Amino acid sequence: MAAQPELEHPRKAFGWAVRDPSGVFSPFNFSRRETGEKDVAFKVLYCGICHSDLHKAKNEWGTSTYPLVPGHEVTGVVTEVGSKVEKFKVGDKVGVGCLVDSCRSCQNCSHNLENYCPQYTLTYDDKYKDGSITYGGYSDSMVADEHFVVRIPDGLPLDAAAPLLCAGITVYSPLRYFALDKPGLHVGVVGLGGLGHMAVKFAKAFGANVTVISTSPYKKEEAIQHLGADSFLISRDQDQMQAAKGTLDGIIDTVSGVHLLLPLIGLLKSHGKLVMLGAPEKPLELPIFPLLCAF
Repeated sequence: MAAQPELEHPRKAFGWAVRDPSGVFSPFNFSRRETGEKDVAFKVLYCGICHSDLHKAKNEWGTSTYPLVPGHEVTGVVTEVGSKVEKFKVGDKVGVGCLVDSCRSCQNCSHNLENYCPQYTLTYDDKYKDGSITYGGYSDSMVADEHFVVRIPDGLPLDAAAPLLCAGITVYSPLRYFALDKPGLHVGVVGLGGLGHMAVKFAKAFGANVTVISTSPYKKEEAIQHLGADSFLISRDQDQMQAAKGTLDGIIDTVSGVHLLLPLIGLLKSHGKLVMLGAPEKPLELPIFPLLCAF
């Protein structure tokens, strides 16, 4: 039997892999490619645990291939650069997020929207152009094209920077894109997990008035006293939800479980924006009438 392409690479690597939908991790020896002329090689020092990693590990989206080494919130220190690398040098603090390649030629790629490229390559559980498997940041080293490597400022600790490469940009981007980054706006954040707490911090930094919406009353103290939210709604409390009806300019919904959208739509002002960022296993119901007129 021919060796797998990734086993033919010369650079030895070690990681933690899942081998079946049980989600149980075990040690995994594999290999990375040599540093190409546009590549940056770095020692992995930290890697965030994204909820997507858990979905993938257990094949909850039905797309996982094993063995699987997750991790796409990866930070470390550069150990080698290719001969044509222009932006990095040995010793730099760097990170890699969700993507490690794309076609570089389509309209989306030309507008820095590689995440919409029909030929993007994910950081793990995907294939490079040479057919070898991509393995993520639950490992001791990585090699990536410099186009998909970001510099971490010296003043930002690598452990704190890692989650910004997925959870952070996932909430920062829509806040900016949908103009929910203006002082004085009223922004709701649904869920106070990995994405939600960052959404609160970013929205507050933009000067917004922030309301956290959660099913968990015990998270109120964390939301208000520790993260700086202005108010807290228990989504199962109909009186609270009714009192807040029509008060929000926008909502960042970070919940990955199946949940009702109608109560959230009711919280929005006319022309308010509901941004869906969670990835539930099953489709959500979207009632249309409340989007058309008041009922």
